[in-house]
Amino acid sequence: MLAAGLATVVLRPRAGLIEPAAVEATAYFSAAQLERAGDFRDLQRILGLAGTAVGGLVVAWIALRPPTRLRDVLGRAGRRPLLGGAAVAIGLGLAVTVAELPLALWRHERAVDFGLSTQSLGSWLGDVAKATGVSTVYAAIGGLAAMALLRRFPRHWWLPGAGLVVAAAAVTLYVQPVLIDPLFNRFEPLRQGQLRSDVLRLADRAGVEVGEVYRVDASRRTTAINAYVTGLGETKRVVLYDNLIDDYPRGQVLSVVAHELSHVENRDVPRALLWIAIVAPAGLLLVQRLAERLAGGELVGPARPGPRALPAVVLAFAIVSFALGSAGTVLSRDVEARADAFALRLTEDPESFVELSRSLAIRNLGDPDPPRLYHVLFGTHPTTLERIGYGVAFER
Repeated sequence: MLAAGLATVVLRPRAGLIEPAAVEATAYFSAAQLERAGDFRDLQRILGLAGTAVGGLVVAWIALRPPTRLRDVLGRAGRRPLLGGAAVAIGLGLAVTVAELPLALWRHERAVDFGLSTQSLGSWLGDVAKATGVSTVYAAIGGLAAMALLRRFPRHWWLPGAGLVVAAAAVTLYVQPVLIDPLFNRFEPLRQGQLRSDVLRLADRAGVEVGEVYRVDASRRTTAINAYVTGLGETKRVVLYDNLIDDYPRGQVLSVVAHELSHVENRDVPRALLWIAIVAPAGLLLVQRLAERLAGGELVGPARPGPRALPAVVLAFAIVSFALGSAGTVLSRDVEARADAFALRLTEDPESFVELSRSLAIRNLGDPDPPRLYHVLFGTHPTTLERIGYGVAFER
């Protein structure tokens, strides 16, 4: 936690922020809109947390109290440790996916009922299958690599493990836009026209080398709108939802683009990778110590570890990652606040910014002022009321 706190303090923005004006939700949202957002988000939050808990309990059960038959299977996997590690990791991933599926389905059906999702059940299950296939590949590679490190460096595997975590994060950031994302959506470069000209003009004003700007067919899954920056190096890109482009006024679309240009200008994706690099050594050391407590003789005995120890390592990694995530969200909220301020200064259009923030919450069924503890632990962006407050303060 000290390492995560240090990384957050070192990397958090020190300039360019705006102190938000105090605003009331009732000044920007009707009682019906607030009630509808609360009805949707309150239960969705509970279901999301419940899904995380269920997945954690499944891994804990396999790691700490596996039934005899499962213990025998884990033991037999030790005959070929590396392949056995890959198989155990795949099995853990599939078990968690199956356990969480009913709650995920419930969340999807509620999104459909509230008009947020446009996906049929068959299409949604197809996406689940594709996501499971991708995670299976990741799990196999991760399980094999983890087993190799456990056996080669049984007392100090945390150190090369930290390097492996950073390398895996960098590779994932690089390949995600070109190999993974196209499995789920269709991306096309923003066509020549007024919007593309406006985007390039805005980037030129900001002095930002934007790379490519893509339009994604998000509307076939959702009525929600969004935009994001993804990729690393040559795969860096800005992605805009098609329903944002089609349904929103030019000023509001440019507010979104300006926000994303801030992430490019401030190299926020590489800086997120640097945060991981700072935190990974201490985090993996904690994972090793915790896993040794959980696995007992499987990790600290005289024999080299086998796949039977892998569930304890996965459980320890999940616990530590969950704990460190709260420090990461502090940094994320500050980065997003800087991007909002950057957008306001670049566009000089606080009216569009405020209306965009308001419309995003209504359309995406967002809670303008979520529960404070939940937001502190899981919120990656400022609240809607804070974002409106940035616009109001800038206008004043």
